[in-house]
Amino acid sequence: MSTQKTLVVLAPQPDPRHLSDIAHLAEAPHLDHPHIDVVRMRGANPVQGPSVLERCRAHGYDAAYVNTGQAFADFRLLVSDMDSTLINIECIDEIADIKGIKPQVAEITERAMRGELDFSAALRERVALLEGLPEAALRQVYEERLRLNPGAEQLLAACQRLGIKTLLVSGGFTYFTDRLKADYGLDHAYANQLEIVDGKLTGRVQGDIVDAEAKKRLLIATRDAMGLRPEQVIAVGDGANDLPMLREAGTGVAYHAKPRVSAEADIAIEHGGLDAILRLFH
Repeated sequence: MSTQKTLVVLAPQPDPRHLSDIAHLAEAPHLDHPHIDVVRMRGANPVQGPSVLERCRAHGYDAAYVNTGQAFADFRLLVSDMDSTLINIECIDEIADIKGIKPQVAEITERAMRGELDFSAALRERVALLEGLPEAALRQVYEERLRLNPGAEQLLAACQRLGIKTLLVSGGFTYFTDRLKADYGLDHAYANQLEIVDGKLTGRVQGDIVDAEAKKRLLIATRDAMGLRPEQVIAVGDGANDLPMLREAGTGVAYHAKPRVSAEADIAIEHGGLDAILRLFH
């Protein structure tokens, strides 16, 4: 595969002046725009990358430097976080809402996702606050509040069509990952197991916590079992606990992520849906 880079700009309502400005800053000699909302600038100088991507963000466009000629079909494994990445909510916050304690749980969640708290300790602290809640609250969250994020169905459908395996790794709970796996045909799913006794949450998690390092290990184990090279793996996440797996993947994508994650990922999607990933590659 060519190591030459192409700057891809996703501009749903492109302004020609903006695109000319970006092309000039990117030192891009060739502009290809087979689709009006996807502009490919071949030969863009990656040295200008940070300034160019910042300019694109200022214009409200998602953009990324990708290997020229790289297709989405070149990936063989998609690894995704669940909460606020594949789906629209933080499940634990919505469970807490049913108990009337969402503000205090959501505040801990936010700090954990920014990387300000130890993830495992923060998870145990939040789960402890859910003690006594009936298991039916989990079903209520799944049926009434949980939705796939925009573009997720298109992304998963493309994976199935192209034979790309899917791995869902979550610091959330198996109650939700298992149902998503069954409902959307995912290949693998891993998360934390809530302890439930007599139909009520005990406030404890069973087994080891799926934290940042566990997510990375699961990516590596699945990749190795499939005999893949790192560049054949693409991973998507939004929180600090996703960074190790994003770094381990050949391509790491930050999706509407915390600033630190967007800054460190190979690709940051801040405006579009998950189907933006498909449009970045041929």
